[in-house]
Amino acid sequence: MIDDGRSGPSRSLQWVKPPRQVRSQETLDRILDAAAALVAEKGFEDSPLQEIVRRAGTSVGAFYTRFRDKDGLLYALHERHLEEAIATTDDALDPARWVGATLDEVIHAVVRFLVSIYREQEGLLRAFVLRHHQDAEFRARQGRLSRHLNRRLAELLATRADEIAHPAPERAIPLGLLTVLATLEATLLFGDMRAQELALSDDDLARELAHSWLAYLGCSAGPVAARAPASD
Repeated sequence: MIDDGRSGPSRSLQWVKPPRQVRSQETLDRILDAAAALVAEKGFEDSPLQEIVRRAGTSVGAFYTRFRDKDGLLYALHERHLEEAIATTDDALDPARWVGATLDEVIHAVVRFLVSIYREQEGLLRAFVLRHHQDAEFRARQGRLSRHLNRRLAELLATRADEIAHPAPERAIPLGLLTVLATLEATLLFGDMRAQELALSDDDLARELAHSWLAYLGCSAGPVAARAPASD
């Protein structure tokens, strides 16, 4: 996402899918892939089981050998999503990826990436958020991901502490991230009307959220100009 002319590791951020055992996972993954795609289109409640198994090229019987019910499917989707999210976090926030990058560049790239993920996976993420409000197990799982993300981000940004003027960066870094995520949830997942009135494109939204987070951190650098994503 950043092309600053430097050589070194690519800074183009991508969603990571950990490798799986093909034979043992093939049917399960087909069901999960079909369900994720349908939920992205219609939402979880409006995704009929018959359509999921049809898209997966399998049967209702095969579904019930793997899941107790449709709610079991949502749990499996959530578990796979968290596994991929943790792998993505480790890849995206690897310090080797950001050698020579400023705090300003890191924050802008991370926020743009988060906007793209929320846009691409909005149907699935909406289903997860709705279940979080009802289910303690979902909240506990999400808490583990949040702690992992906060820890990796804090480790990365700690190497740029001289660019942070906030008196308590250990608090400002995760709180700034929480503000970004809450805004993305409200605007991209649930269509907050107040945000819609601003008529922001995804690029505009990412830029403004990054500016807000940087200002909260007390970063003295000016805004990063819009850049085309770096190619791998």
